Formats: sequence, structure tokens, C-alpha cells
Amino acid sequence: MKEKHENYFLIGPYFKEKASIELEEKGAPEYLRKVFTELKEEGIICHYGTWLIESEPNVILVDATAYASKKDEIKKQLWEDFGIDSLFSHWDFEEPMIWAMAVGRMLEKIREEIPEKKNGKVNNISAHFHEWLAGFALLYLKKKKVKIGTVFTTHATMLGRSLCSYGRNLYEELSTLDPEKEAKNVGVNDKFTTERACAQNADIFTTVSEITGIEAEKILGREPEVLVLNGLDIGKFPTIEETSIKHADNRELIREFLSYYFFPYYTFDIEENLIFFVVGRYEYKNKGLDIMTKALGKLNEKLKSENSTRTITVFYWIPGDARGIRKEILENKTYYRHIRNYVIRHSEKLQKNIVTSILAQKPLDEKNLFTKEFLQNNKKQTMGFKREGLPPLSTHNLGDEEHDQILNGFKSAGLLNREEDKVKVILYPVYLNGVDGLIDLPYYDCLVGCHFGLFPSYYEPWGYTPLESAALGVPALTTDLAGFGRFIKKDKRASKSGIFVLKRFDRPEDKVVKEFTDIMYNYSMLNRHQRVANKIDAKELAELADWKELIYNYIEAHNLALKKLK
Repeated sequence: MKEKHENYFLIGPYFKEKASIELEEKGAPEYLRKVFTELKEEGIICHYGTWLIESEPNVILVDATAYASKKDEIKKQLWEDFGIDSLFSHWDFEEPMIWAMAVGRMLEKIREEIPEKKNGKVNNISAHFHEWLAGFALLYLKKKKVKIGTVFTTHATMLGRSLCSYGRNLYEELSTLDPEKEAKNVGVNDKFTTERACAQNADIFTTVSEITGIEAEKILGREPEVLVLNGLDIGKFPTIEETSIKHADNRELIREFLSYYFFPYYTFDIEENLIFFVVGRYEYKNKGLDIMTKALGKLNEKLKSENSTRTITVFYWIPGDARGIRKEILENKTYYRHIRNYVIRHSEKLQKNIVTSILAQKPLDEKNLFTKEFLQNNKKQTMGFKREGLPPLSTHNLGDEEHDQILNGFKSAGLLNREEDKVKVILYPVYLNGVDGLIDLPYYDCLVGCHFGLFPSYYEPWGYTPLESAALGVPALTTDLAGFGRFIKKDKRASKSGIFVLKRFDRPEDKVVKEFTDIMYNYSMLNRHQRVANKIDAKELAELADWKELIYNYIEAHNLALKKLK
């Protein structure tokens, strides 16, 4: 919602360097000035102003540095009141605890300063706390019985995410999981017990998706009353007409990269090539990279057996331990640019030769179009461009290539970038910031230049990347283990066109890999007009997750919290 509400405030930690850039500090309303003055005497410093983003919301940034002296006292109280076990905690737990408890104290003072009724009007207050890091403030209000309606949101349970990072099959184990035992085993007992206390003591408990709600009910012991789904401001994304132009332009830049990456070794028909991609954190199982690589291996064999003219290049845009661009790729790029620039310099002469040959009804052949010098120079440069062996599997040297999971996955799946391979893979282990030295396109421009985004996540509380892809008019695959996937599959168009939802919930891996392979194969067989129809469907489906629609889930949660006060 674009409307600015004077009684709506965002609260965050104060970091001087960031605040100097992102905060326009200004005088607070009178009732807040009094609160801030009293809090300063307790060691809590509050900064008030406007956050310098488009909607310019009011913000209160809290510096609780001096409050650190209360650390041990706070931990003792949390154990006695809520069973939060922080005996072996470190600063990554203690710092947000100190800050959030100071925020709780600030909210208590604000409630004291605002009369519950004035001129017959009720002055209710609700406060929304995201994740365990802010949840200590909620527990403070609960302990003090402060009359503020509280909403708590977990975006992903600490225990669930931790177990999945260790390769555990969370959803298969949920029914028999012992949360307390497992939290101690993986070293998140302090954060788990905090998160559980927040979920159970909030007036209204929410999660960002249905799949996280299932997880939270088993791990935290409470089913969410409202799902506060994540959205995008779709109005900020280009229209389908604009994305079509951007796709053509950026696709050509990506094709240029593919030309100097693969063509020194062998060539293929670039016009028959589709560009797939995955982008995200390096979490091999959580992001579904394991089954994706296996499915691509199956797809490669299927296309090879059919002797298909279609080729597919797949980017793994996964930041990792990159140690510089491979020397041979930079050399290839230089040779490619020399050849291209040489042709460009002679293009006017070539055009004249073509026109002259057409008018004179001469054959459009080498003799009539090119000079001997032009052909000799190009031959020399082309000889320097050619290489023996196979195109590399990664654009960059890696810190430990021998044990890299993605590279080893490629090799196990038979994805070796051989000439006969129809599916070709590229690990691109750096952030897409527009100045990476190779494609040199920023994140969204890279995505819009591709044909299909693949996001086969195992653990994904929401999953913005397939939504962003679809909002850019790029068809995307997600799963029913991702929050966005479960949300979007309720629309009858999903899984048929535009956004494809891979069924992973309670299914064996071999069936998941087969369905994944089939989805990619069927998409690769579409003609240009069918792919355009998919782009339009993807864009329309993305609009279901526009913040203009999803904001009402937040409003519902806040209203329910206020009802609890009554």
C-alpha cells in the first residue's frame, strides 16, 4: 500500500554508517520525544526519521549498546519466565536479545504515554515481530502485561532450516521429530526455545506460507492463524511488451558469452539453443540442485537418443568460492572481440559488395564478397580462437574443485560439455552485479535474457526467485515444498503453462526426477509462439502475488491481534 500512515512506524537497530545514508532524521512527535528522553536515561537511544525508500515510512532506530550491561539479568529472566535456554549462547544470540528487550521497553513506554481512550476514541496499538531476533520484545510485553496486540511471524523455523542444511529429510521426519532433542544436537537450542516461546505467547501467530505453517505446527507447537504471504510490487516490473524487447536484447549478450565459451571447442546452432538457469544460495539439497542435475542428465540422454537439433545451456548462477575467471575464457573473449570488431570495421565494404553482387546478378560467394586480405586475417584470428579439449564446467577457478558438489554432480550425471551433449552446463559462481567480467549484466537483466528458470527447492519457506522470474515474463519451475509453489498451484493454470509446480511432497526421488525431466523436455519442444504464450501466462500468474492483494493478510493479522485485547 502506497498510502503513508502517521501512526505506522517501522522499528530497527541503529547502525550509524547505514543510518547516515538511509535515514533522514527529523523531530519526533511530541509524545515520542518524551518517551525518548526518559529512555535515554536508561541507556536506550532512539533515533526518529524517514527511511529513504520510495514509500518513505516513519522509522524508529534503537541503539541499545548501553543496555548490554543487563545481558545476564535478561537471560536469567527469560529462562525463568519462558524456558529459553541461553546458557551456552554467543553474541549472535545475545545482541538481538539485548536490542529487542530494549524495544520492548520502548513499546511499554509508548503505551503508557498514549491514553487508551481519548475523546471517546479507542487508541489501540498492535506490534508485529518478525523472527526470533525481534521476538524478545514480544516476550517483554507479555511478561509486563502491556496492552498491545502482538503478531509474531516466523519466516522459517530455526530448527527446520538447520536440519535441512545437514541434509536431513525434514518433511519425512516431521511426525516423529523430537524438537528439543534435535535443537540441542544441531546447536540451535537457544534460538529454537526463543522462537517457540514467541509463537506460543503471541496473540496471533503467522508464517509466510502454508509449507512453513506445517513445519511450525510440528516444531513450535502452534498452527498459524494467518498466512502473511510474501509478494512483489508487480507495478515496478516491466510490461510484457517491455520484457519482450529486453529478452531479445539481453539474450543476444548471453549468446555472445556462449559463443566464446563453447565455440573455441566446437559449434552448435545458437538459434536452436534454449537458455535455462537456476540462481540462489549454494545449498545443494535445499535448493534442489541435486535433483536438478540428475534430471538434466536424463534430459541430455533423451535428446541425444532422438538426435535432436535442440540444445540447452543451463546456468548455475550460484555464488561460491570463486578464485578468479579462468584464463582460457578471458583469452577466448579477447579473440572473439577481435574477430567481431574486425568484421564490424569492414561491414560497410561488405554491404556494398553484397548490393553490387545482387545488382550485377553475381553469386553471393566468397570471391565476390570478401577480399583475400579479409579472409586471411580472419583465418589467422580464428586459428588463435580454436582450442582442444572440452569447454570447462565452471567459468571460474574454485577453491576446492575436487570436492565441489555442483561439479561432482555434473560429472555423475554425465554432463561434461561434450560436443555430442545436447544439455550443456555452466557453473557461474559469482554475483550478477553487472560488472563480473563476463556477461556483465545485472541480476534481472540476466534472468530476462533466458527462456526458463528452474527452482526445484526442497526447503524454501517462500521462494522469491521463481516469482521474480515470472514477473519478468520468464517461465519458471517451483515445487510444492516451496511456499510460493503451494500458493500458486491453487490456480488451475499453474503446472500447465507459465509457472510449473513440481510435486516433491511425500514422493520418492526417482519419480520427482522423472517428472522434472518431462517438464523440461516438453518445454524444450515448444515452438517460439508457444514459448511466447508461456511468457504471457507467467507474467499474469505473478500478479496473483502482488502486494496490492497480499497486504490484506497483514491487516487481518493485526485486526485479530487487536480483538484479542478486547
